[in-house]
Amino acid sequence: MTNLLFSQQTIEKDIRNLLNTELEKDNIKSSLLHVYSKSKGINIQLAESSKDTIKTNSPFYTASITKMLTATSIGILKDQKKLSFEDKIRNYLPESIINKLHVFQGKEYSDVLTIAHLLQHTSGLPDYFTDSTIDESPNIINQLLMDTHKSWSAQEMIQFTKAKMKPHFVPGEGYHYTDTEYVLLALITENISGLPLSQFFQKNIFQPLKMNGAYVNLKSSAKDHELPMAKFYVGDIELSSIQSLSADWGGGGLVATTQDLINFFEAYNNDKIIHKKTRIAMQNWVDETVGMKYGFGIRQVAIKDILSSDTDLQLIGHTGSTAAFLWYCPKLDTYIAGTLNQLEASKDALNLVFEVLKIIENN
Repeated sequence: MTNLLFSQQTIEKDIRNLLNTELEKDNIKSSLLHVYSKSKGINIQLAESSKDTIKTNSPFYTASITKMLTATSIGILKDQKKLSFEDKIRNYLPESIINKLHVFQGKEYSDVLTIAHLLQHTSGLPDYFTDSTIDESPNIINQLLMDTHKSWSAQEMIQFTKAKMKPHFVPGEGYHYTDTEYVLLALITENISGLPLSQFFQKNIFQPLKMNGAYVNLKSSAKDHELPMAKFYVGDIELSSIQSLSADWGGGGLVATTQDLINFFEAYNNDKIIHKKTRIAMQNWVDETVGMKYGFGIRQVAIKDILSSDTDLQLIGHTGSTAAFLWYCPKLDTYIAGTLNQLEASKDALNLVFEVLKIIENN
């Protein structure tokens, strides 16, 4: 027992030193890190800041980690026999959304699009956030700071892609990561359930899993809203409080604590939210890029290919553009959740996760 306790203290000290090293980088102002392994008896929660007040239970902007919950919501509806992954999205969306949604090389493919295409980024649809527009006008990510008070509706974001962008390929014949698909999936969830997405999350995910610090940014509030959302930045510009973040919704609007995220992912992996058969179907991987594969709202990473390191460690989970991360390492039975709250720090975040895993592996 004494040796085990000493080992855990050593792990925590080494991980804390890692996190402090990240904060020494000029652009990173705060960080949250939660490392948990039931089988190894590890539960380390850290919060460090060089500028802002932050605590281990501070909720933070998870960005695209939200896709895991939106995809899981579709899985829940599948388990309730209210849809199938191979269903055409036309069955669940109005004509105003479907009409001319996907026109590629003069031919319309809107009626071909399935829920699975949206979940796995194989629809060919453009990304309203980051893709180039056909008239060279600003895409939506570049509009966030142009009008910080603007409130975006889901319908407005879809119409923007139709008017300003072109699809990349015929549905099912390629891979292109796009938030547009997850706006559509959120609308499908709302149309089938009769609930706003934030309420669907609350009823089916947050409440059952005791995710008391979780909510959808600008749409709802947490059950436990004692602490404000941790501030996040691009450069030195704080983005946390701008209204135009309403453009980040079904694919990126989740705010949660590290404990909330680990509660979610542990329940997901143990088939407590969706059926095992559904979870396995959602992990039917396609190639995303070197070292990365994508399922239905979930990513698989081979660290050796990403970081050119001699390791057999793999991760499943998701990241967010704010350098937020939620990973599970099957080999080490370890969950890692957290954020560096800085848009430019995504690679730093993956390096941090790998260094944490090496500490655990070596102890």
